[in-house]
Amino acid sequence: MGVIEINGLRKEYRRLRGRPTIAVDGLDLSVPEGGVFGFLGPNGSGKTTTIRCLLGLVAPSAGSCRLLGADVRTSLSHVIARVGAVVESPAFFPSYSARQNLSLLGRLNGIGPRAVDAVLEQVGLAERGDDAVKRYSLGMRQRLGLAGVLLKDPAVLILDEPANGLDPAGIREIRRLLRQLGDEGRTVFVSSHQLGEIQQICDRLAILRGGRCIAAGPVRDLLTIGRTAGLLVRVGNGDTANGDTANALAALRTAGMRVEPADDGLLLVHQPHVAAHVTETLARDRLWVTEMRPQELTLEDVFLELTESAP
Repeated sequence: MGVIEINGLRKEYRRLRGRPTIAVDGLDLSVPEGGVFGFLGPNGSGKTTTIRCLLGLVAPSAGSCRLLGADVRTSLSHVIARVGAVVESPAFFPSYSARQNLSLLGRLNGIGPRAVDAVLEQVGLAERGDDAVKRYSLGMRQRLGLAGVLLKDPAVLILDEPANGLDPAGIREIRRLLRQLGDEGRTVFVSSHQLGEIQQICDRLAILRGGRCIAAGPVRDLLTIGRTAGLLVRVGNGDTANGDTANALAALRTAGMRVEPADDGLLLVHQPHVAAHVTETLARDRLWVTEMRPQELTLEDVFLELTESAP
């Protein structure tokens, strides 16, 4: 059994008139222990509603959620001390320092000042811990929110868009921290629109569309779902590069290969196993390969292909 288990989850929001809005529609999901798990989907796909159901913030219309083996509806209180969550932007007293804010949180849970110092160091705020939070950048406030949930040393972290609205430097800081937490053996469940970041930090992920999971598994497996990476080939001979590209395209097609123009003067050969045949074919026509490399498949490509295709 996974750290997070969601079975047949359904959430409807009823209206006074008309049909109810279905936010989550029979969602099944299993999240194993340890590492970083990405939770992806376009706006309105049910990510935040799922997280709210998982944390007991809203009641599902049907189905079940389990956290650390406990049924969220009946036994969440038994495991909540081992769960840390940030949903939307964390709130702090703006005139208080980060250390004061965390100390107040710690007192509520019987946690002393040593733990406060430790989490400030962990999120990279030790040198600014005595500054008022109102002087913090958005990225610093997001890290402070993570420090707040790390105070109780949780086994599971559930984070809804932790890098939302951050500049590139702030995104990089959050990326480093989440990967570090996953490497420590914690389970980090993160919802995000930052597909490039998710591809870099996650071990596994799930993609939602219309309130259902349409793909899930290790990132490396999902990057090749329904497709095979090809070869990118460049030919050129001095100033005749453009003519060489057209001639190479014709030569490879004549040899029976599936090939098409790509960006920046490259050719995309759709059969990655024919590298030797490509060079041999082009050499016969005195066309010389100056670059050949595998096509890189991105999470954004896969995400758009899955979420924009017809249901």
